[in-house]
Amino acid sequence: MTTLWNVDLHSHTYWSKDSLTRFEQIIRLCQQRGVDKIAITDHNTADSALAFQRLAPQLVIVGEEIFTTEGEILGYFMQATIPPGLTPEATIARLREQGAIVSVAHPFDRHRKGAWEEAALRRILPLVDAIEVFNARSLLIADNHRARAFAQANGVCGTVGSDGHFPEEYGRATLQMMPFQNAEEFRRALQTATPKTAMSSPVVHVYSKAAKWSRKLGITQQPTVG
Repeated sequence: MTTLWNVDLHSHTYWSKDSLTRFEQIIRLCQQRGVDKIAITDHNTADSALAFQRLAPQLVIVGEEIFTTEGEILGYFMQATIPPGLTPEATIARLREQGAIVSVAHPFDRHRKGAWEEAALRRILPLVDAIEVFNARSLLIADNHRARAFAQANGVCGTVGSDGHFPEEYGRATLQMMPFQNAEEFRRALQTATPKTAMSSPVVHVYSKAAKWSRKLGITQQPTVG
């Protein structure tokens, strides 16, 4: 019998301005919590995930959470950063050029700047591999329920993720997946994946605001490429 992998498909590191968590700490947390793979999806950069993958190649999926003109998109198995501010279609086209997998981040989360209008989501639905049907940082569980119902009604695979920024979050929302070695195997594994989820405390959003202020005040420095 094949052992399923425990996969967290949305997480951030200190490369995101609203997180202070270092790579080494995430490695330890994943080991402690039985997370077999974690997608590093920092805001508008894949450079952090590429650097992290060199440190932990068996653990890290290279990703990015990309802000488009109409909402946020998650890329997986990426080769390079996609800049923010492009249309969803242009962002997806650049991801496809890299052979990446495409999901839509927290599509109906009414408290997120990166949420989606349903009309825009329906327009790009034929272009994506999945939508995020559970995000542990959503303040209202109903927004996750709506995303799951939308995915099921439209025959689209679902991804889930902790959206972890701070230590207590990583691994709170995972997919139980068949093992995979590349993007195509990952895409197939999504078809039979099952979620294992728990919501995070709303307090984590206070931590993110504190991290942003720490950066603004120069208490913590934003990392630079190279």
